Amino acid sequence: MGSTSDKMAGKANEMAGKAQQAAGDAMNDREMEARGAAREAKGHGQQAKGEFKEGVKNIVDRA
Repeated sequence: MGSTSDKMAGKANEMAGKAQQAAGDAMNDREMEARGAAREAKGHGQQAKGEFKEGVKNIVDRA
């Protein structure tokens, strides 16, 4: 994946994770909340990966 697609996928996972956590909280389902938190964390990681790739690309382009 490119940096933009990593960031977009990360944002999507982050938003879905937050929604899943909210649904778990509303239904008093702690397991669902935990899965949502894990998905949100995955999204944060994907976004960081995208930012890193973009930073490396910028450095290479300047060289």
